[in-house]
Amino acid sequence: MLFTELPLLERPAAAAAAGFEAVELWWPWPDDPTPAATALDDLRTALESAGTRLVGLNFYAGQLPGPDRGAASVPGAESERFRANIEVAADFAASVGCTALNALYGNRIDGVDPADQDALALDNLVRAAAAAHRAGATLLIEALNAAESPRYPLVDAEAAVAAVRRVNEASGIGNARFLLDLYHLAAGGADLAAVIDRHIGRVGHVQIADFPGRGARGTGALRLTDLLDAAGYEGFVGLEHKPSPDGSAAGLGWSR
Repeated sequence: MLFTELPLLERPAAAAAAGFEAVELWWPWPDDPTPAATALDDLRTALESAGTRLVGLNFYAGQLPGPDRGAASVPGAESERFRANIEVAADFAASVGCTALNALYGNRIDGVDPADQDALALDNLVRAAAAAHRAGATLLIEALNAAESPRYPLVDAEAAVAAVRRVNEASGIGNARFLLDLYHLAAGGADLAAVIDRHIGRVGHVQIADFPGRGARGTGALRLTDLLDAAGYEGFVGLEHKPSPDGSAAGLGWSR
């Protein structure tokens, strides 16, 4: 969400110039789950040249940004695209030392039994967990908020953690973890301190944006870093928020 005013291959250097040594990405090619090797090589080179470590990467998730919210539970062509992407994303993650791969669950589809979508999602997420394990990574599953994603079935921490549990039980690997996105939980009306206290042991990655507004820390009402510090969280925190009107690098001084 930050530095998207720049071409993809210029973004790692821009993040580095703003003081960051670690970055995360949605799947960078929303129309292509299996890009040419040259595209992957170019992205790897851009990350390495900037001195930035990729610490979080989405599996193929459809049109994101856009109307889609993942593909794991969406039958037909989208599920096939998700499966085609699994090894591509996992292999790329392994090649750059990325240890967290996020799989967005997917929207409910009219005319399709939700139970069938859940069964498809479980099958696809178990496949993704196995590929992530081979790459030395965890599989992340997150909750979104119902106001912005009304057709997404995982709209609170309990639903996302239940999905994590199902995947771990079905895979037998145990590498699925909860992606704690404090913005989405706040937008859903959750008591963030209570959620963190209850689920911090299951968290594999954190993303933040202030609420309301989805801006940088300090633009809303959330005590984002205070909450994480109180819980003793020491992992990575992704800044998944809207850029400042003055540009992506503006408004990030607090992070120093």
